[in-house]
Amino acid sequence: MSIISIILVLIFAFLAGLEGILDQWQFHQPIIACSLIGIATGHMAAGIILGGSLQMIALGWANVGAAVAPDAALASVASAILMVQGGNFDLTHITGVIVPAAILLATAGLVLTTLVRFLSVGIVHLADAAAEKGSYSGVAGWHMFALLLQGLRIAIPAAIILAIPAETVTAALNSIPDWVSKGLAVGGGMVVVVGYAMVINLMATKELWPFFFLGFVLAPLSAITLIGMGILGVVIALIYLNLSNNAGNGGTAASSGDPIGDILNDY
Repeated sequence: MSIISIILVLIFAFLAGLEGILDQWQFHQPIIACSLIGIATGHMAAGIILGGSLQMIALGWANVGAAVAPDAALASVASAILMVQGGNFDLTHITGVIVPAAILLATAGLVLTTLVRFLSVGIVHLADAAAEKGSYSGVAGWHMFALLLQGLRIAIPAAIILAIPAETVTAALNSIPDWVSKGLAVGGGMVVVVGYAMVINLMATKELWPFFFLGFVLAPLSAITLIGMGILGVVIALIYLNLSNNAGNGGTAASSGDPIGDILNDY
């Protein structure tokens, strides 16, 4: 791996750590983090495949109250680096070895997350002390320092993995027993089902069900490219918004302003 690639990977790892807290640009999401590392290392297709596989699993990862979800940022960055270091970009290897390794890394990332959040408690008290003195720059500085720790939480493990020789990484991945990798793959598949169930639960409205089923009908059509699917989605959205506006402006009193909802109500 070239020096430029290593620098870019570390930058993306740092951004993924920041986004694990900020949620502004979603760099911590597997599909984005793995794709960026794939681009930086010259293996974009493999990065997208890995990111897409992990994204389906990460759909079921969410922080609920004090329960912290597995670390998607560390799983994405570390697994992508392991894939590149190992040099095996076969689909079977990615789904059977790299993805299970990512699940293990996501669980191990909880330790780093707990450590950084523990340190952040002390940093909050330091920010409070600066606020009592009327130091706006002090409050901002401590907040930026806490955010810096979040970035280093991913960047440092990424640098450590990059420092490991490729031969050692390959040997370690090949030494994982089949029962471990297959068991993690089955567990990951179960998490995917949970993720889909959560998404469907959010979509469980009579206005969105037609689009949900339309997507399942169009997805198997291999003649339509992803760009074509995107254009089709934009067109359908514009038609829906246009019908909604027309119904809201000139609809009758009995209309709800949602034409698709009114049609479904008639049934």
